[in-house]
Amino acid sequence: MRHDTVVDAIGNTPVVRLRVAAAEGVEVYAKLELLNPYAMKDRVARRVILEARRSGALRDGAPIVESSSGTMALGVALVGTYLGHPVHIVTDPRIDPVTLAKLEAMGCEVHVVEAMTAQGWQSARLERLADLMRDLPGAWWPQQYSNPDNPAAYRTLAAELLDDLGTVDVLVGSVGSGGSLCGTSAALLESAPDLKVVGVDCVGSVLFGQPDIAGRKQSGLGNSLHPENIDHRLLDEVHWLSDDEAFEATRSLARDQKIFAGNTSGSVYRVLTHLAAHAAPGTRIVGIMPDRGDRYTDTVYRHETSGPVATAPVEVPLGTTVGSWSYASMPRRDRPVLAFVESNTTGTGMLALRTATRLGFAPVLLTKDPARYQGLDATRCEAVTCDTEDDAAVRAAVATAAAGRTVAGVTTTSDFYLAHTARLARALGLPGHAQETAAACRDKSLTRQALGDAGVRQPRHAVVGDRSGAAAAVASVGLPCVVKPADGSGSQDVRWCGDEATALAQVALILAATENTRGQARAGKALVEEYVEGPEYSVEMFCADGEAVCVGVTQRTTTRLPYFVETGHLFPAALSAAARAELAETARHALKAIGFERGPAHVEARLTEAGAVVMEINGRLAGGMIPELVRAATGIDLLDQQVRAATGRPLRLVADRARHAGLRFLTAPEHGRLIGVTGTAEAARVPGVESVVTTGTPGRVVRPPRDAYDRLGHVIAVAATPREVDAALDRAMELLHVETAPMASDGDEAEGEPGVPARPVH
Repeated sequence: MRHDTVVDAIGNTPVVRLRVAAAEGVEVYAKLELLNPYAMKDRVARRVILEARRSGALRDGAPIVESSSGTMALGVALVGTYLGHPVHIVTDPRIDPVTLAKLEAMGCEVHVVEAMTAQGWQSARLERLADLMRDLPGAWWPQQYSNPDNPAAYRTLAAELLDDLGTVDVLVGSVGSGGSLCGTSAALLESAPDLKVVGVDCVGSVLFGQPDIAGRKQSGLGNSLHPENIDHRLLDEVHWLSDDEAFEATRSLARDQKIFAGNTSGSVYRVLTHLAAHAAPGTRIVGIMPDRGDRYTDTVYRHETSGPVATAPVEVPLGTTVGSWSYASMPRRDRPVLAFVESNTTGTGMLALRTATRLGFAPVLLTKDPARYQGLDATRCEAVTCDTEDDAAVRAAVATAAAGRTVAGVTTTSDFYLAHTARLARALGLPGHAQETAAACRDKSLTRQALGDAGVRQPRHAVVGDRSGAAAAVASVGLPCVVKPADGSGSQDVRWCGDEATALAQVALILAATENTRGQARAGKALVEEYVEGPEYSVEMFCADGEAVCVGVTQRTTTRLPYFVETGHLFPAALSAAARAELAETARHALKAIGFERGPAHVEARLTEAGAVVMEINGRLAGGMIPELVRAATGIDLLDQQVRAATGRPLRLVADRARHAGLRFLTAPEHGRLIGVTGTAEAARVPGVESVVTTGTPGRVVRPPRDAYDRLGHVIAVAATPREVDAALDRAMELLHVETAPMASDGDEAEGEPGVPARPVH
């Protein structure tokens, strides 16, 4: 076939029939993507670069910067340099000499980072890439893991399969960024709705509910992150192979089929042989083989097997930790439903939906107002609109959404719906909190009563149900005091009061409110509590089978008084072993006092001279992105564990790393209208910074924070020590500026009041 340019030669790769043991009439084919000019990622490079040029994101002659040590680097080098762009490839010392030679031969500038950061080689490469983006005017980065043109590039591959074969019954492909298998299968499913899609991953990859294991040797598949381009809804089955199994399969592919390929192709081949041996006559199976084996002559092809190599896979439930060839079924048409009764609107709410999908469930968000949830559409999850205050309506909505499928569990990530979820679980006969426990988590006056009965240390307090009792309550507790709603969340209407008049006014404000931010009826109670001095912490707990496990302790910083809005977190907290143990044991006693036996809990406490004092018990995961800090620091994915707990799957609460992670929130310095946040790109380039997220919409009215809803974004950093984390966050926050347009003041002093003791602001 004639092509005018080498770029035109990308694609139209051959499909060859393999000789494998199978029933008569079973056809097994390999799509030899390794016969692109360099490899399969040539398709992606062509698509993303041409689309960027078409849209104007990549100007003529502008530099292209990419982080890769494999075939994506080669594809970007091929297309980019051919079209006249300087190409800069950021890689690490693990790059093989063959790939390095090819890149240099094509005229690329290759930047090899010298050392990994606390987050590993990938983080080190991204930091160097950020420097290049800053230093090279007009530079463009393809961002293969999140660029939608990555999976879109494989529509051509799907079309070629249909042209060559007519029909495909089973498609097998390796999964790394998710682009090739998801892009190809999405296109094929449009005309072949009965297609079975099988993914191939490696042991120690997090893509399908496995723990991240450092040091795995396979390349081209697996991941330590969750790329946005993986659509778990498309897959019916996933296989995991160990390094030894993948490398042995790769050598078998060369020996049996005369195809000299990389370990991704070898892993696909091993799964193809298994599926073929069990396929019914007439089944047509296709495997995508991404790259050839010249990069692996000294590794895969010289590898000495160190352990047993499975000759057949073991079937396991999705989410089971595996160490050798195993597979899990997750048929996309019959996935069990996990019902979420509303969600938190910030933090990890939408991440929880994605996590449920990754673990093989069909998450359904039951909500009164889908528009409340920013990012809901991006989760690709079903949302059912119903009156979530009406139990009968909720049950009917679940039944309609399930449509005969199994309902595996019900859960929520929102304080406001703990009781609703408990009632729904009981009605459906599913695991859930006891009604009394859910009520005690939501109503802080019930928490106080239960803690008092159990002798757990807590502040002096009084419950006020009407204004006539407010003065007596303040007198009994003493000044200064803290006044808060009994059923509040996110620090709303929580205030330090230094005098009686302020305390009485705050009680009146709380009692006058008839609805909360979700439109629910308020409890009609205020708590007047002793102001307890001491550093603030939250204890992240997880309960299962009667055991309350302390995952770790988070150190918290807050605004100046009179408000208590969290401005930053550090995990794990810088504490002595004795102090950490005391906080954990106090949290266990507190949870036992309210009968808390299942799932995540977030216990807020202060350390005083007299010991740990429990401030609140939240019967859900921590908000404020704390679960993401825990994941980054320990490898424990608390959202994953919440889904497991809600559906009766075994938990995995063992840390596989020991790092430190921190967060700072963006807030407005003054009352006004938000113009925007500047410096985000610069802050994201600070070494150690993992993410910079802004959530404030320009034009909204903003103010110095009085509750969690006043936060406008956050920065997360990860490093080997708390000092490095703080340094990275300090530098990032110096670069970020919240710009506002002035407005008339509403008369409140949000930065502190006369006579109010100052606390450090972080």
